Amino acid sequence: MPSDTDNYSTLSSKEQHGSLPESFTAEEPPTTYQPEAIKVARTNSRASQAESDPMLDRELSRRLTNADSVATDVRKQEESGEPIPPMGNGKPYPPPLPDSALYTVSYDGPDDPLHPHNWALRRKVIAVLSIGFHTFSVAFGSALFSSAIPYLDAQFHVASVVSTLGVSLYVLGFASGPILWAPLSELYGRKPVLVISIIITTCFHFGAAAAKDFQTIMLCRFFAGFFGAAPLAVVPASFADLFGNETRGYAVACFSMAVFVGPMLAPIAGGFISSSYLGWRWTEYIIGIMSAASIGFDLIFYEETHHPIILVEKARTIKRRTGIWGIHAPHDEFQLSIREIAEKNITRPLVMLFTEPVILLVTIYNAFIYGILYLFLTAYPIVFAEGYGFASGVAELPYIALIIGMLFGGIYIIHMEKFYLKMLKENGGKPVPEARLPGMIFGAVAFPIGLLWFTWTGNYHEHIHWIVPTLSGLFSGFGLIVIFIPSLNYIVDSYLIFAASALAGNTFLRSGFGAAFPMFASFMFHGMGTNWAGLLIGLFAAALIPVPLFFLKYGKRLRERSKYAFVL
Repeated sequence: MPSDTDNYSTLSSKEQHGSLPESFTAEEPPTTYQPEAIKVARTNSRASQAESDPMLDRELSRRLTNADSVATDVRKQEESGEPIPPMGNGKPYPPPLPDSALYTVSYDGPDDPLHPHNWALRRKVIAVLSIGFHTFSVAFGSALFSSAIPYLDAQFHVASVVSTLGVSLYVLGFASGPILWAPLSELYGRKPVLVISIIITTCFHFGAAAAKDFQTIMLCRFFAGFFGAAPLAVVPASFADLFGNETRGYAVACFSMAVFVGPMLAPIAGGFISSSYLGWRWTEYIIGIMSAASIGFDLIFYEETHHPIILVEKARTIKRRTGIWGIHAPHDEFQLSIREIAEKNITRPLVMLFTEPVILLVTIYNAFIYGILYLFLTAYPIVFAEGYGFASGVAELPYIALIIGMLFGGIYIIHMEKFYLKMLKENGGKPVPEARLPGMIFGAVAFPIGLLWFTWTGNYHEHIHWIVPTLSGLFSGFGLIVIFIPSLNYIVDSYLIFAASALAGNTFLRSGFGAAFPMFASFMFHGMGTNWAGLLIGLFAAALIPVPLFFLKYGKRLRERSKYAFVL
């Protein structure tokens, strides 16, 4: 991947085809682009203005497809003397084509209605609601199964920690799935990836519901999570497609609420479903029905939002209507084989995760928070079902306090958007990622308070009323969401055109934590005691309070050294 200081130049005929006969040459048009122009394309608050330049469109497609590394492979073939394949039937190579820029489509100025930033509000809301429900159903499915664990223990005669794999394997699928789906969405668009993933996920949910043995249930749960994980990385990237810098924060806040509220709402419903005449299998049937509904919503109401792919469809329409076969979009110029996609693009999220300090450090904090979210699925039943003796369903009702805390946190973050918009205006409409972080400080303080409150009051159920540990959820929920939303917005603002890959790397690590925490939570809370286990994780959460302060001071410097992110 070239750095932003590289000059922009088109791929020459040699770069595309290897060594050509001397008689077969074409004069290259002067197409050098300065780094500042590329930066504007990636940060301009009116993205459609920057993307109305076909040369900038081409550069964006080049970067998204990682075409420069493919061109390097072609040069190696040329240097090795590997001949170009013949045309066939003895035909000579055709004469050189005219300048491709004449046939390259682009957006028609900053107000082009085709560009998603310029879509009508109603059109955007319909798209957001569709993929928002998709995200909620996937997140809801991760935790609804947790209420079925005691019933699986009894039916299949396994230990509780083994049945907990049904949750952990699903979330482990979240870790691995986005590594595939995010780069594919950058190459082929958001809609195909979302639709294909939810169709396959639906099949595995119904497979788990109808499974006759324990191992089939576990396998179906993992693959349901793997294929269902697409929206965790693709949906925030789609929001970046739809909304400019002024409004994207509100959309990402809604996405984050779906990601966090879903797992907390699910055990409440699952507890009553599993203990009713329906039985535990209906926890999977209901997720399957919700996923099937998502298929319809995505197919009918969600329109493609990825800017390069919209131009591909525009070029296809013009080509069909005019019959001029050379008309194309910038994205059409870079055709990759399956091997090249696997080698050059599928690895990008992991490369970004472990080479970009901004992504790695934010993700570590993010991952801890996400792990605690799923640890609560084990900790709350220990406190309220085992400690206070609540029945299934009732024991999950204290999650409501967590949900209320999250709602308050979401309202607070939306209020903080006023501060971000002020900083955005002062910066000429260009993103100011660090301006997302001041509100995160309050969440970082509230979160360990909620953890310590819950575990120390919940440990003494003989003497303390159940409402006391329940109310701790107001602080825990507030802290969870107020940490998560700014960190997600910070990553999106820092890596706009690579948002899907950046978020896939983030999802990989945090979902790994989400899968691991439920596995040791029971041993830790029973072995150490609820109070001391809570002290351990509470102190760790307190030690992470300086993280937003660190990025407020050093975040800009870290981004200046990045080849994926930068500072104007």
